[in-house]
Amino acid sequence: MSNLSPSGPAMAASPLTRAVLEIDEYASGLGWDQPARLFALVDTAKLRAQEPKLASQLGLGDDATAYTPIEQDKLPRGKALDEFLGTIAWPDAVAGCALTVERLMLPPSAEAQVPQGLNEKQLAKWVAGHPDRQEVRMTVAVLRDGKREAAIRLREKDSPTEVLTGPDLVPGLAEALAATFES
Repeated sequence: MSNLSPSGPAMAASPLTRAVLEIDEYASGLGWDQPARLFALVDTAKLRAQEPKLASQLGLGDDATAYTPIEQDKLPRGKALDEFLGTIAWPDAVAGCALTVERLMLPPSAEAQVPQGLNEKQLAKWVAGHPDRQEVRMTVAVLRDGKREAAIRLREKDSPTEVLTGPDLVPGLAEALAATFES
């Protein structure tokens, strides 16, 4: 069964999944080898009610999804992602946040092959040279209430029908994003 609606965009059961797939589709349109991108997720109905001009500029009609992703400024170069996320605090109007990032992944079968004692830079170089590595784009979103969703797209299967979704696909990144809502 296809996850495409007759008009083209991906269908999804939950509003958060739809937001994640919308961000994934946006990132896909930019191509690969892109920097990480951070998004605020705002309640679309509240945005339409409180900022009707902005909602109109964004093309948010009554049929818009429950969450509107708003891309934030570029992430600072040279700063580790976890360090950067530790500096973020969201205003109350933000219902959630999402991050899309590209990484290299290895299959679980490669874990036994990892040489011991490598630092982070050495490990990254080893993974980049591994014959079974896969380039992936991960989009992870969390809401203030704790709900999570992720989408993973493999570069070699770069198609909207080949996007894997689920709440527990990238737990570490989801935890880091959820921490941006802690006081």
